Amino acid sequence: MSSAPETTETPKPLRTLGFLTIGLFDPADPRSGHESTLGIIELGERLGFDSAWVRHRHLQYGISSPVAVLAAATQRTSRIQLGTAVIPLGWENPLRLAEDLATVDILSGGRLNPGVSVGPPMQYARVKDALYPDTADAEDFSYERVRRLMGFLRGEPASDFSGTEGIEVFSDRVQPQAAGLAQRMWYGGASLRSARWAGEQGMNYLTSSVVKAEESSGEAPDFAAIQLSHIRAFRAHHPDGDRARVSHGLVVIPTDSATAGQRAKYEEYARKRLARTTEPQGPARLMFSPDYVGTSAEIAERLHAHVAFREIDEVAFALPFSFDHEDYVQILTDIATRLGPALGWRPAATG
Repeated sequence: MSSAPETTETPKPLRTLGFLTIGLFDPADPRSGHESTLGIIELGERLGFDSAWVRHRHLQYGISSPVAVLAAATQRTSRIQLGTAVIPLGWENPLRLAEDLATVDILSGGRLNPGVSVGPPMQYARVKDALYPDTADAEDFSYERVRRLMGFLRGEPASDFSGTEGIEVFSDRVQPQAAGLAQRMWYGGASLRSARWAGEQGMNYLTSSVVKAEESSGEAPDFAAIQLSHIRAFRAHHPDGDRARVSHGLVVIPTDSATAGQRAKYEEYARKRLARTTEPQGPARLMFSPDYVGTSAEIAERLHAHVAFREIDEVAFALPFSFDHEDYVQILTDIATRLGPALGWRPAATG
């Protein structure tokens, strides 16, 4: 991919500003880590962020149950949108997940934005006997799993019976029914195929700091140009066309109010991860975006030159995995008070 596609003359003002956290915790004291995550979400609402997203980490020391964490967050916030980026459906039963998502959406007052993806669970050979002891070799990890979930959320029958039996009253649909939730479903994709499929399904699209360099050869592929091709493919196949929602998620670390020690930590973090951004990684040819570290003015300038970023007006900037609570407070505060405004964003009313 030798050159970037043409873009509009000026970038769009940023309309929706969100952030994503992995929610790490110490296994010897897991409650503190989960409380820290909830505190960060509360801080995001106070700072005027439009959305807060959590990532999953099954059998690791991060959020294993994002829906449960967001259920708690619904009771500590009143305005901010709450999302998952993303729930890997290979770990889930679509019917049961639909019930959980609908329940949390009702508790939130219609603020839930579930993001999902498909494919076999990570390290499937090591977990399949525990996860699917009787059906491991028969499980379908294709897009059909998303279609089933979406159908249940839209009110498709989950049973062939509704009515009263004895003193029990039964529904043939998932309960509760959460109005509008299906329209707030997102697909997290990294390939052209996923982008096209998500568009055809009328879903929203999450693109992150990882893409597949599947169509590039010869010269070193360009991350931003690949990502732009995914965004345009999604919108070309979506009923809403150019109005279809896309959220962009890069790792940005503004240093405006950081201490000297924090700046050194952030720069070292990005330096250690830089090598993986120079060429496609592994058989899947994954391309990783560099992390964006610097003042808000410097980051805004780099993002305005990013051909994929220029196509969107929604972001969910990813917080680094391994930082301390006070680092996240500083980063979020700088994003909300300096970087966001530099990108044309205005904070939501917090009163």
